[in-house]
Amino acid sequence: MTSPVSTPDAAAVEAPSATDQRWAVVSAPHGTAALRHTHWLDAEPRAYDGAPGLWRGEDGRVVGTGLPGEASEVTLSAGEHLDVGALRLKAINRGGAPALRVFDPEAPGRTSLRGILSFPEDDAWAVAGVFHPAAEGQSIVIESVDGYEREEPAVGTIALEVGGEAVELTVWGDLDDELEAVIADGTSNVDAYRFRFLPIDVPAADGTVTVDFNRAYLPPCAFSDHYVCPLPPLNNRLAVRVEAGERIADRA
Repeated sequence: MTSPVSTPDAAAVEAPSATDQRWAVVSAPHGTAALRHTHWLDAEPRAYDGAPGLWRGEDGRVVGTGLPGEASEVTLSAGEHLDVGALRLKAINRGGAPALRVFDPEAPGRTSLRGILSFPEDDAWAVAGVFHPAAEGQSIVIESVDGYEREEPAVGTIALEVGGEAVELTVWGDLDDELEAVIADGTSNVDAYRFRFLPIDVPAADGTVTVDFNRAYLPPCAFSDHYVCPLPPLNNRLAVRVEAGERIADRA
């Protein structure tokens, strides 16, 4: 049996530029689309759907007992996983609350997946903008699809024009690495999923930055209902149609 190891959370993996690499991240036996359950734990050991043994939360970690092939209890910190048969059992922690995720290669969200449909690549969707850093001490509230809210230090906004409309995207991330926005637009819930993630390169010293909407990609929630993705802030919900980037999961 595989010992617990640290792995990057699928929800935090940026969409690679190569289609085959992106597809591998999503469609692998324990990839994004294989998430079958997310179980939020408390201190009481319980059986949970799809997970062998009994599970509880303890000091922000995930603790399992009665697992096949394990003589003693297993403790997983956030980001660690344990493979039991075909299943991958992974721990996460959100604001101090631990949860157990069950990745199953036979999850319907994976077995029905045929591909990822995208809009055609178009250089016109690489739009020049200007980054405005947030004031020191400013914060933003990020709401997730399940209603959970967390407060994070604000990073700033990017002013740009999209389809003739002046917009100001709220972004977060690392100014030494990469920024990201969560966006919705006129294609959302029509020709595309209800929102998408958009990675953005670090602005130049003078604040200039290119926002390439061709890089927009589907959030993990587009492949499984058991993720807790962040929703786009109100000002990131654009009226114009952004016909660029990934748009929807293609299912059988």
